[in-house]
Formats: sequence, structure tokens, C-alpha cells
Amino acid sequence: MREFLLAAVRENHLSHAYLFTGAPGSGQLETARALAQCIVCPQGGDGTCDECIRVAHGTHPDVHLIAPEGISSYLVEQVRNLIDDVQLAPVRSTAKVYILERAELLRGAPANALLKTIEEPPQGVVFILIARSVGAVLPTIASRCQLVPFRVVPPASAAANLEQTTGASGMEARIALAVAGTPEHAAEFLASPGRREARRLMLRTISELPRDDGWDVLSSAQELIAAVRVPVSETREALSAMAEQDSDFLSPKAMKRMEDAQKRELSARERSGMMELLAAAESLLRDALVYAENAGTEDGPVNADVAELVARLSVKPGPVGLIHALDVIRRAADDVAHNVSPQLALEAMLFSLKEALG
Repeated sequence: MREFLLAAVRENHLSHAYLFTGAPGSGQLETARALAQCIVCPQGGDGTCDECIRVAHGTHPDVHLIAPEGISSYLVEQVRNLIDDVQLAPVRSTAKVYILERAELLRGAPANALLKTIEEPPQGVVFILIARSVGAVLPTIASRCQLVPFRVVPPASAAANLEQTTGASGMEARIALAVAGTPEHAAEFLASPGRREARRLMLRTISELPRDDGWDVLSSAQELIAAVRVPVSETREALSAMAEQDSDFLSPKAMKRMEDAQKRELSARERSGMMELLAAAESLLRDALVYAENAGTEDGPVNADVAELVARLSVKPGPVGLIHALDVIRRAADDVAHNVSPQLALEAMLFSLKEALG
């Protein structure tokens, strides 16, 4: 699918609007970024130039990643700001790309406001909408886009490909996919010592929770939040360096747009790091539940590096407690997705997990 889209750029057959559909983990966002790189890069998306690096870091002023700011929808003001921005000339490139996540939440007045712009955008503007399915998107929106369906790569194939491209072991590849979700994010996880350390801390925290007191739980939450913020701090430094390079030739308005985009990127990175922590916890407890009900699987647990912990959790709290604990993690993930403070969500989750695992 990615090669098909990149060929469309090379052959100048690019549509003005795409609708990428598929389940989480099928690579829509990664492909959207790759397509954006091809559109704004003078070399057609070589992946190594300054333009491509900026797209990958979320700092390119002509590539905008937009998510709904409302709890369950896009906001009218948010869409109006987008429409105003569409009318402005590109800052660094000859084109502009707008990637809209969770396009199924474009409804009512926000959707109506955006219809005309999606149907007839200015020259050089490309929209990429991402949704779970075409049926979840308003027909008036979907009909104005070229549909691009994605399918989820089978876990075994994804792990094998990850081993080949990164040199990771089979165990490392399976863990990375369980934590990061997509092959692209899994490769980034494997390359990040900070993100791997955050997972290690989460598993250690779960191991110690049953015998921790309240102060220990709060201390663990602070330690985990600090671990999540280590990669975010590295990203912040890189973004600041890029902004300083651009300050001499960008207008104050363009600089403000870039700074706003960087703030959104940093916030998204922190929430993504939190989601990885929750995914690591969920993967561990799923392993324990499978072990408790079936005495393991032929392939062994995903978290084979902590097989002893998996076996211990399968006995205590056992299946009932593990199911309760998994529900706790899902509620925490839902809280983070709905803009609850990551630290508050994590603290509440750890106290509830302590009770479930007790």
C-alpha cells in the first residue's frame, strides 16, 4: 500500500484527499507520514534530508498532524483554524499536508465547515484522514476522499520482519510489538534505551505492588512518569534546535505556528509514552492470564524475560484478579485518551492494581 501511494507522488497522480481505514496497528499513521515526506521532500522522500526528518519529528511547518480536541469530537473552532491555515502559503515547501486522526469524530458543524475545503482545497494542499472504517466516517466526508484500506499484518510476520530489519531477537521483537503496537513504532522502541527502561520499571512496579504501601505507590508513579519524560526531553531538545535554525527566515506568525505544533507534538509524545507503559502492563497480565488458564502456550509468554513473574501472577491473584486488573488498565488507557492528566491516571491505576493483585 505504501509503495502504491509513493508511486502516485512520483507519477504526479496524487489525490487531493485520502481516507486511510483500518484497525489500530495496520500502519495508517506511519504511511501518512511517509506520504507527507514524499510530498514535501525535494528528493521525493529520501527519509534522511532535513525536510523528512522534520516530518518524522512532527516539526515541519507544512505538515500538520491534527487530532480531535474535544472529548468525543472535533471542535468547530479547531476546524475553523484549520481552514484558515489551509489558505496560507507553505512555509518551507511547495505543498502542505494535513493528517486528521480519528476522522470518524468529524461530525455535525465541524464536518460541515470542512466539507468545501476537503472537496476543493487550494493548489498543493493534500488531506489524509485516518479512521477505523469507512462506515464510521460521514458519507459526505468519505465520498470526497480516495479510499485506501489497510489490513493488520499477522503478529508472526510482523515479528519476523522486525527481527530482519532491526537485528532484534525473536523475544525482543515480540515484546516491542506488544508495547508499541505497530512495526514502525516497535522499531523506534527497540532503538530507544529510555523507552525500554520505562517498560522495565513498569514490570518491576507491578511485581512489587502487592507489598507496597501508599507512599511506595506514589513514589513508583513519579518514577514511571519521569521515565516516560526522558525520551520526551530528548525530543524537546531536538525540536528547540530546529526552531532556532528557522528563526532567522520565518515570520513571527510562522514561528508561532511551528511552536504550537511542537507543543502538540511533545504532549502527544508524553501520552504515547504513557500508552506504552499501559500496553506493557497489559501484555504482562495477559501472559499471566493465559498461563493461569492454559498453563502457558506453545510459543511461551510474550514477556519471556520475566517468565518467573508471569508464573507468579498466574497463581496469585489468579484468573479473577487478573481479569479485574486488565479492566483497570483499560480504564486508565481510556482516561489518558480523553486528556486526563497522565500522572493522575497512572496513580489511580496503580492503587486499583494493588487492590486487584493483592
